Amino acid sequence: MPIPLSVLDLCPVPAGKTPRDALHNSLALARHCETAGYQRYWVAEHHNMTGIASAATSVVMGFLAAGTDTIRIGSGGIMLPNHAPLQIAEQFGTLESLYPGRIDLGLGRAPGTDPATAAALRRGRSDGEDFPQMLDELRRLFAPAQPGQRLRATPGAGLAVPLWLLGSSTFSAQLAGQLGLPFAFAGQFSPDYLHAALATYRDHFQPSEQLAEPYAMLGINAYVAESREQAHFFASSHQQAFLNLVRGTPGQLPPPVEDMEALWQPHERQHVMSTLAGTLIGDETAVSEQLASLQERTHVNELIVNSSIYDQAARRDSFSRLMRVNRQL
Repeated sequence: MPIPLSVLDLCPVPAGKTPRDALHNSLALARHCETAGYQRYWVAEHHNMTGIASAATSVVMGFLAAGTDTIRIGSGGIMLPNHAPLQIAEQFGTLESLYPGRIDLGLGRAPGTDPATAAALRRGRSDGEDFPQMLDELRRLFAPAQPGQRLRATPGAGLAVPLWLLGSSTFSAQLAGQLGLPFAFAGQFSPDYLHAALATYRDHFQPSEQLAEPYAMLGINAYVAESREQAHFFASSHQQAFLNLVRGTPGQLPPPVEDMEALWQPHERQHVMSTLAGTLIGDETAVSEQLASLQERTHVNELIVNSSIYDQAARRDSFSRLMRVNRQL
């Protein structure tokens, strides 16, 4: 059976372009994926990275929601320890007020950046160990305000903004299960913990007002093209970007290359390829087999797809082909 598909967008800045270009690329892709039948379009919070334009995540969400009509717009995610819960409740309450029924709030506890930038963001606040307490505060701010309540999120209180927990290990999986929240696993860069996290989430799940049964979404990378060779060519931009991150020299999204072997050492290749192992890649026939196998192995409820392709027409085409493959399952 087809599985609901969504989009994870880091708003990559292609080499030689600007954040403005990246944000308008994202809007064009959101409109394309809305027409193609994708369910959600999430953007991620990262800081101090010249190749990612979505640092002000809620602002980017407003831009995307204003330029689309029906697709759900969300955060994949907001790194809650970087913010005061009241700020996030007000920001997402505002988004929900402007675009009712279309806003998702995905939450993570990692900083989404390097240690020095995290220190600048958090200003001596916790390094994420009090995430459960911050989450509880945020949930109370979204609850209907009570008589005499002194602290209110306006807008925010009483609005039904769906909360999701994001994670790359079992910590958030267990917490999401215990709270009865949907869980999104970052398989696009942490494939090794996938099965343990899904099992932990399902084993600990308790029904809640938001969710009666477990709902797990899996992040993957996908590169679908007319040929296998072309798909691997497009994927080389993402591989180069991750290689530069490993080397401590992150930058803009590089153009694709024909031969990655000339760019990395064997140990670097192993690191990059193992980290990006959660990837569907090839022509439509190959990706159809990979997608069916992934569903059989994980039984997730939804996939959220990252495709860091340098050429924007090829990027949109990859999402079209993936949706076509999915509908034919």
